[in-house]
Amino acid sequence: MKTLKSLSKKGVTLNFSYCHRLPERSFFFKGKQLPLCSRCTGINLGYFFMPIFALGFLKISLFWTIIMILPTYIDGTLQAFTNYESNNKLRFITGLISGIGTMSLITIIGVYIGRQILILIN
Repeated sequence: MKTLKSLSKKGVTLNFSYCHRLPERSFFFKGKQLPLCSRCTGINLGYFFMPIFALGFLKISLFWTIIMILPTYIDGTLQAFTNYESNNKLRFITGLISGIGTMSLITIIGVYIGRQILILIN
């Protein structure tokens, strides 16, 4: 089964894959490359924390939530624009922290919107 990775029309290309899947930046299991790079693997695993935030078992302040998201962007930006090359372990850890921070941020925004709706209807 072939998947659609990009669409080109009139000189404009839309990419539908959010992960580069470079072998040197990916984990391997039993000799096979995982479908996501190490950073995206961490980010997606961090998304599993959503129920913990949504159900109120854990709350992180907005300040710390943003601090959690920043390292993955700093690491990625440094790699993109300098000669710095991080390793897969660091990519995974910063991705995981960023994924958890993103779920915290989504919960904070959701709770805020929910409260605003309640204020409007009451």
